[in-house]
Amino acid sequence: MRKHLIPLCLSLCLLLCAACADQDGGASATPTPTPAADAGEVAVVLSDNGVTVDGETASTDAASAVYVGADIVYYESGHDETYGEGTEADEHDPEEAAAHTVVTITQPGTYRVSGTLSQGQLAIDLGEEAEADPEAVVTLILDRVDITCTVAPAVIFYNVYECGSSDTETASPTVDTSAAGANVVLADGSVNTVQGSYVARIYEEGTTDKLHKYDGAFYSKMSMNIGGEAEGTGELHITADNEGLDSELHLTINGGKISIEAQNDGINTNEDGVSVTTLNGGSLYISAGLGAEGDGIDSNGYLVINGGKLVSIANGQVGEGGIDSDSGIYLNGGEVLALGSRNDEASTESQQLYLQLSFAATQPAGAVLSIQDPDGNELLSYTAEREFSSVTYSSPSLAQDTAYSLWIDGVQQQYTGNSFGMGGGTMGGGQPGADGQAPGGL
Repeated sequence: MRKHLIPLCLSLCLLLCAACADQDGGASATPTPTPAADAGEVAVVLSDNGVTVDGETASTDAASAVYVGADIVYYESGHDETYGEGTEADEHDPEEAAAHTVVTITQPGTYRVSGTLSQGQLAIDLGEEAEADPEAVVTLILDRVDITCTVAPAVIFYNVYECGSSDTETASPTVDTSAAGANVVLADGSVNTVQGSYVARIYEEGTTDKLHKYDGAFYSKMSMNIGGEAEGTGELHITADNEGLDSELHLTINGGKISIEAQNDGINTNEDGVSVTTLNGGSLYISAGLGAEGDGIDSNGYLVINGGKLVSIANGQVGEGGIDSDSGIYLNGGEVLALGSRNDEASTESQQLYLQLSFAATQPAGAVLSIQDPDGNELLSYTAEREFSSVTYSSPSLAQDTAYSLWIDGVQQQYTGNSFGMGGGTMGGGQPGADGQAPGGL
C-alpha cells in the first residue's frame, strides 16, 4: 500500500532554541545558593578559588574519594611524529595545560556537583580494574555546573564498569545500559554548561598504538546513561571545539534537556558495528558541523530513537547528515527532525512512520519549509537555521493515505519519484516546475 506521511510539529525546535538563548541572557544579580546534597550523596562544589567536598576543602591525596591536583591529559606541543597523530592545530603548550584544575572522582557513589571551573576538568577514574567490576558505578548529578576546558574534554569518564560488549557477533540495535558505570543526571531546574576541547591521538611510547584519544567535549570511555530528575527540567548545554557528546561504546539518553553546538559531530559513539546510540526521552537539540565537517548524530553502530524530541542539524555542504549510522537507523517513536546534506536512510524495520526528502539543489539558510494538507492547512512551517539538501521527519502523528504538498519559500515543489518501505519511505525532491507548481502532492 502506498503510504503518505505528515511531519511533526516543530514547536520543540523553537523551544530548545529559546532555551539556548536563555542560557546567555539569564544572569542574575542575586547569587545562586549552593545546591544541597541529599542523604547518600557527596556534595562537590567547584570553584576557581578552591573546590570543596561535603563542605570541606578537597584533598590533594589521590587515595581520596575526590581529590584535586591530577595532571590533565592533553596533546602537548613540541613533539615529532612519533608522539601521535595530531597537527599543530591540536597542540597545546604546557603552561596552558597547567592552568587547569582537575577534579577527580575515584570511588563509586553519587556525587552532586555544582559550581564553576573557568579552566578545569571533572574526571572519573575508578582504576583499571573497574571495567569488570559491577560495583564500580558513579552517578554525577549536575546541579548548576559550569566547566570550561581549553585543552581536553571538560568532563571525562576514564574507568568505570562497562556493562556492554564490543563483540560484533552479538551486536544488536537493542542494548540495555541500565547497569552502566557512567551515569549523568541533570538536576531539576538546573542549567549546566560544558565547554570543552579534545585530545588528538597520542601513541604509546615506541609504538603507534593508541594511548589517548578523546574527541568530545563531554566524553566517556565506557557506556554512558544521561537522564533527568523527576520533572525532567534540567538542562545541559555543550559547546565543543571538536565533537560534542561521545561514548566509546553505548550511549543512552533517557531524559533532560540537552543542547549541543559542535565544530564536528554533535554526538559520536565509535565502536564499529557495535555501538548503539539510543534516545528514549528528553529533548535533544544539536547544531553540528559548524567547522569543515560533522554529522548531528554519528553512530558507528546503530541509532535507535524510541521517544523524546530530537532536532539535529549537520553541515549542509560535505555529505553530512543530521542522523548518520553505519549499521542502521531505527525510528520507533518520538519526534524527529534531522537536516543536513545527506541523511542516512532509516531502516524499513522502524516501528514509526517517517518521511525522507532529498532535494536536487541545496536549500539556503532562511528557507521556509512548509507542508500542507489537501485543504491547505499547514502542518509544518520550519525556517532553516542553516543550508540543507536532506530532511528526515518522524512523529507519532504521521498518517497514511492522505496527499500532502511541500512548499519552499511559498513555491510548491515538484517530485521526481516516490518509494516507500515498511516503516516509511524516501522521496526525491526536485526543482519546481516552470510555473512554480507541482503536478501532484506527496
